[in-house]
Amino acid sequence: MDILKAEIARKRKLLEEKQLIDDKKKFFQRRDLIAKDQEEILQKVGYKTQESTEAEDHSEEGGYHYVSDGQNILARTEVVRRLRDRSEPILLFGETEIDSFNRLRQCEITQPESNRGFRNDFQEAMEQVDQAYLQEMFANTPTAKEEKQSDVTELDESVTWETIQTMAQKMGRGSKDYDMDVIITLLIFLLKLWNDQIASYSKQEKMSTKVKMARVIYTQTKEYVKPLFRKLKHHTLPEDILDSLRDICKHLLNRNYISASDAYLEMAIGNAPWPIGVTMVGIHARTGREKIFSKNVAHVMNDETQRKYIQGLKRLMTKCQEYFPTDPSKCVEYVSRKDRE
Repeated sequence: MDILKAEIARKRKLLEEKQLIDDKKKFFQRRDLIAKDQEEILQKVGYKTQESTEAEDHSEEGGYHYVSDGQNILARTEVVRRLRDRSEPILLFGETEIDSFNRLRQCEITQPESNRGFRNDFQEAMEQVDQAYLQEMFANTPTAKEEKQSDVTELDESVTWETIQTMAQKMGRGSKDYDMDVIITLLIFLLKLWNDQIASYSKQEKMSTKVKMARVIYTQTKEYVKPLFRKLKHHTLPEDILDSLRDICKHLLNRNYISASDAYLEMAIGNAPWPIGVTMVGIHARTGREKIFSKNVAHVMNDETQRKYIQGLKRLMTKCQEYFPTDPSKCVEYVSRKDRE
């Protein structure tokens, strides 16, 4: 009994020190004890509660707002929301709410666009076009001028269709870096012509749905082909895709768009007996097994980034046929300029 009385006296003294009970108050609520314990722990590690009515409202709801080293920490509800947006656990085993907030900050610093792949690319392009409309309304603002200067379609004005045709005569002679330079020059030239066509519309035409959709497709294509331009610029494009792009560019410069489309389909979906890559379906080798190598496999199935710039390449091929028409027998889905207008 003496041990039990000593334990009761010790706990009562502890509660009196925490100011939870006194001579007038004989009982307390357990949440007050938990709040006091949590406050002591936070003070030991260098945190203190924010002395404002807004912080008190958060504490009543169970969400705390603390100050650490002069920096405000987000409310718990906001931390939970951001972690769930990133498909991260809101609280790990043995982790405090402060540790959870620090983990969120680390994720936002190291992975600023972690959910970019789940966005709607077309909707994002629509938002960029709408933003461009606003910038055109305030054309004298410095942001609009900076936007024009940082356009990806900048190219030397001296580069023409005939110049690229002359450069292409030396393609396929062993220098892969030279071939990549010619390919990127042709693709940027086509993208520049497309950009000039979009910019040539009047203000009334730009407000129409048809032109707005054309601008959206152009914006989306420009984002799609950026990884391809980056690989061509740094000469890191895989050899199998380079061979296909070399054939496509040669056919485009010769205005043989049917042959260019055939080369594109061979690169995109391949012509292997098993395009997905299945090589052995039994204990005996099949007849066409030796035909399966990287050039025959469907590159559009490799990853999402490759699928996008292959799709962007097809749009540039269509625009090339529009800007440099030829005989209907060499065109894909031939549409005359009068029918297009």
